[in-house]
Amino acid sequence: MFTALVLSIAQLGDRAVLGVLAKSLAVTFALFVLLGAGVWWGANALLATWTYHGALASAASLVVTILALWLLFRAVAVAVVGLFADTIVVAVERKHYPAALSTARDVTFGRSLRMALASAGRFIAVNLMLAPLYLVLLATGIGTAALFLAANAWLLGRDLGDMVSARHLPPEAMRDWRQATAARRFLLGLAVTILFLVPFANILAPVIGAALATHVYHRSRS
Repeated sequence: MFTALVLSIAQLGDRAVLGVLAKSLAVTFALFVLLGAGVWWGANALLATWTYHGALASAASLVVTILALWLLFRAVAVAVVGLFADTIVVAVERKHYPAALSTARDVTFGRSLRMALASAGRFIAVNLMLAPLYLVLLATGIGTAALFLAANAWLLGRDLGDMVSARHLPPEAMRDWRQATAARRFLLGLAVTILFLVPFANILAPVIGAALATHVYHRSRS
């Protein structure tokens, strides 16, 4: 895993990877800007009869956008990168696993979109279900952090693994691959979850994760 992480970071300068990073960040932050604009419009209309309604709407928009960035950046960023993940996977395979390119299949935009929406949906649903436990475990000091890391390591391990395995395996074989590589994918997800918690590194985490997943997939089949 450490070697795969080093190789993934070393390929950040690849033009294809930089292109995906730029596009994914632009789309991700555009979505949050649209959210903020929507909240401002709604709050401004709702409070139209209030004094200083414009200032109140701006404050509501700012607060909601900051909270959304804090709580949902990982879900949105991974989902958006999933739309362009094929480019990163191809770049890594071309450099490190050229033989795999001959049998790979392109993932259609429609399938990428479905996988991206499923990824974001799982993240939100699982973390909402675990929210009561997060609150209860606050009393332990470390329980909330441990559960959050474990849950999101599992989620990310699945999502990132699917980005790569979808190019090489039919859906029924992907299920078998997930079962056979549960431990590796958990470590993959844990590494990327930790990156999401590090300031500035969290911006690079989705593309590093896609590259890292490519190495994990091919090394698991060697």
